[in-house]
Amino acid sequence: MSGGIRGSAAIVGVALAGLGEAPGRSSEEIAVEASVKALAEAGLTTRDVDAVFGALPGNSNPLSALLIAEALGIQPAFTDNSRTGGSAFLSHTLTAALALREGLCETALIFYGSNQRTASGKLVSSVQPFAYEAPYAPIFPATSYALAASRHMHEYGTTREQLAAVAVAARAWANLNPEAFARGPLTVADVLASRMVSSPLTVRDCCLVTDGGAAVVMTRADRARHLPRKPVYLLGAAAATTHMNIVAMPDLTRTAAADSGRRALAMAGFSVADIDVVELYDAFTINTILFLEDLGFCPKGEGGPFVASGAIAPGGTLPVNTNGGGLSCVHPGMYGLFTLVEAVRQLRGEALERQVPGAQLALCHGNGGVLSSQITNVLGTELTL
Repeated sequence: MSGGIRGSAAIVGVALAGLGEAPGRSSEEIAVEASVKALAEAGLTTRDVDAVFGALPGNSNPLSALLIAEALGIQPAFTDNSRTGGSAFLSHTLTAALALREGLCETALIFYGSNQRTASGKLVSSVQPFAYEAPYAPIFPATSYALAASRHMHEYGTTREQLAAVAVAARAWANLNPEAFARGPLTVADVLASRMVSSPLTVRDCCLVTDGGAAVVMTRADRARHLPRKPVYLLGAAAATTHMNIVAMPDLTRTAAADSGRRALAMAGFSVADIDVVELYDAFTINTILFLEDLGFCPKGEGGPFVASGAIAPGGTLPVNTNGGGLSCVHPGMYGLFTLVEAVRQLRGEALERQVPGAQLALCHGNGGVLSSQITNVLGTELTL
């Protein structure tokens, strides 16, 4: 099924920019900085780029890939700023791999940048309220995720303490990451005592609101071996969508990650038992529990006890969101690209205090909308080819 896609393209440069707070800077400026830094890490320049993928937050510019290409002085042969929410960037890797394989481009740049914290101080969304939900004045998107959390609690006995364990584990990883925005002690009691946003989710069950940008550079595998940094190969990728609005979600406790994860792992030729490090889109604590179940890391309904056991925290059996995730590291509106940056750093052995020893395989998972779009990438080192 992979048809030559597996391992045909590699990530050769990654970078972050403007994490936390970047006062006085636009989303475009943050994206440009991340892009230039990622290219420099790859030993390339803007003159080498002939494909540009990416997005900017909200509706700030629907033609964002054209805008960033122009800002960088690039006239690409292939451009794509398709959006499925924060998951989009993990689709861009698959599209880039296809374009590289077919000779449509030689070097692909994937970018994101956002100044949402210093510009607006709140989540900037491009989604309009759904007509049948609006009369009930939901807090978008928190109320949608709160519905999923409530249903999971009802069906499987998941507790608020178990949800809180996700945030505590993320903070423990963030405390090992000097780039993380939220650091310091955090306990289950702290999470439970924090301000309620949309029951049962408190403010500590919700992702950060930060500035920040990221960029990834991809090229063909044969070329990647001759560039300065250790290549990280795209071994598998798949997407699946079940709905847009939360009222249309077929089952609030089951996401399309069950489909995207299965197909991505099949393309890669590995199982969840082979994965060394997991980077999930943790916009809310319930996300981590749902995705761990649906991707197959634990049985359905057992995500709560699994995370509460300490399995996903530093020293646990399954390293999850090793940068601190969207809950404690960075969340500038769309988090998907940051999962890839952290996975690449782990597989190159560059994660310093938070490094997972001997990591060779990483699973990254993106989420868009309100548990709507699910996209999985499997990345590996040369030993996994």
